[in-house]
Amino acid sequence: MIAAMAERGIDISEEFPKPWTDEVIRAADVLVTMGCGDACPIFPGTRYENWNVDDPAGLDLTDVRPVRDEIGRRVCRLLDELSVTTTW
Repeated sequence: MIAAMAERGIDISEEFPKPWTDEVIRAADVLVTMGCGDACPIFPGTRYENWNVDDPAGLDLTDVRPVRDEIGRRVCRLLDELSVTTTW
């Protein structure tokens, strides 16, 4: 996934999963999950989006690209729905 994101100019080489705290979840307007199912805490007033996408773990670069691109499309669609403008 690091190489696939680098192709888009995004460096995630130093990134790592961060735990969701109650504080983070309560502060979010929208929470996007990717397969956490019932394990995700639910807070009233938070919009939840569950995106069923393939897990890129263990895939080669050729197979990761479609996953990256699908997530990118969904992010752009969500930002548009939320009327959020970006510079990328």
